[in-house]
Amino acid sequence: MNGAESLVRTLVAGGVDVCFTNPGTSEMHFVAALDRVEGMRCVLGLFEGVVTGAADGYFRMKGTPASTLLHLGPGLANGLANLHNAKKANSGIVNIVGQHATYHIGYNAPLTSDIEGLARPMSAWVRTSPDAKSVAADGAAAIAAAMSSPPQIATLILPADTAWNEADGIAQVPAESQRPGYSSQAVDHAAKVLRSGGSQNLLLLTGSALTEKGLALAQQIAGKTGCKVMGQTYNPRMARGLGRFAIDRIPYVIEQALPILKDFKNIVLIEANDPVAFFAYPNKPSLLKPEGCEVHRVTHGGDNSVAALEALAGSLGAKPADVVPQKPMDIARPSGALNHANIAQAIAMAIPENAIVVDESITTGRQFFPPTAAAKPHDWLQNMGGSIGFSPPVATGAAVACPDRKVICMVGDGSSMYTIQSLWTQAREGLNVVTIVFANRIYQILRGEFDGVGAGEPGQRALDMLKLDRPTLDFVALAKGMGVPGRAVTTADEFNKALEEAMAEPGPRLIEVQM
Repeated sequence: MNGAESLVRTLVAGGVDVCFTNPGTSEMHFVAALDRVEGMRCVLGLFEGVVTGAADGYFRMKGTPASTLLHLGPGLANGLANLHNAKKANSGIVNIVGQHATYHIGYNAPLTSDIEGLARPMSAWVRTSPDAKSVAADGAAAIAAAMSSPPQIATLILPADTAWNEADGIAQVPAESQRPGYSSQAVDHAAKVLRSGGSQNLLLLTGSALTEKGLALAQQIAGKTGCKVMGQTYNPRMARGLGRFAIDRIPYVIEQALPILKDFKNIVLIEANDPVAFFAYPNKPSLLKPEGCEVHRVTHGGDNSVAALEALAGSLGAKPADVVPQKPMDIARPSGALNHANIAQAIAMAIPENAIVVDESITTGRQFFPPTAAAKPHDWLQNMGGSIGFSPPVATGAAVACPDRKVICMVGDGSSMYTIQSLWTQAREGLNVVTIVFANRIYQILRGEFDGVGAGEPGQRALDMLKLDRPTLDFVALAKGMGVPGRAVTTADEFNKALEEAMAEPGPRLIEVQM
């Protein structure tokens, strides 16, 4: 077998059985190997940002890495924004990036670039295979890196001649050297902190702590100690809905976050980061915690945070009987003109059992969290890195990982245009994704940021860089052109009906919410 086939067989044997791909000339032997080797599902994306974002969504739901196949430096560069988001979410991905044949690189052909240099900022592991006989072992090492604790992005660069030359065979993925754990000393210290102070203590969660079991343990700890439990502003995945502990998140807007955090004396971190502002603003703080507030870390990303919470609950003597029942928010089928509040109610009513919600609703979605806590049980995925064009690809990958679950993709009209090609992949693969585009015809988040940084009153030229008009985007037509049925709604009653129909039908659907 050649190097490409040895790599594909190594990937499949190592549990990597999905490849999100956008290949080019230097990857054709890898494409041929994918054709010959059974066991690898190949999913084509029409833009590399779709490919990398889909791999992120796949990992978040499956817990094992997919591979990508990207064309040289420019192909990798096109996918870097969603690799940035994946890195911030601790998603494991195996990137396969084509390279010119080793003997051709020195001629400085038009597509020659520093691929390793491009890969390193978003990848924890980068390697260029030097010859065909090294490819399988390098692939196995990439899988091991992607599946480490914490999971990582691994980028293997495959020169064309290492793909077509003769190889030795497949390689075995190295056994995991250690299982995720936690520090018992950190748990003991956190227990000491939480035993006193009551509501002046904050237990701040993200990552694996936001599973249903992790949240249940946090609820017991809160009931026993009186501490407040919150999530980061953005989280890779959170269990939500009826029967699950509903927690608030730290608000994005500094003026809203500061009063919420001002009375805390201690913040206990379970994978979470120290609360900081998303951006710097004139005359506003970067740190959101109050002066004198102490931070105590229990776990990092990749640690066994559920086991740490179990130990913390045990140390505190916290039990299910300590749980203070939550009063669920009332939700009802809305009617009348569309606004942020009744959009949230409509979505909360429509979320089906065991759905996956991928949230890039930006400004429109800031009121979505309270009512959707009363929806049927579901998982909620958010953008950890802030690079827009996140949710359509991540929804695509989540649907590939979980074909039996309905995926709801919520996205602003501006964000959606970065990776709108995701709809084509969803149509081709028959994925159960309902995309809701909030069409307010403006980068509303930027309009708010313009005021937030004190840039003054925007003139016409500034507004032209923020508004999405002249011409107005037609998302129903865009969806139709990529094989996805769509409809536009202008009232809450129309939105209710569109959601009901979209949730009942298999395959992809799009709803344009005209605001």
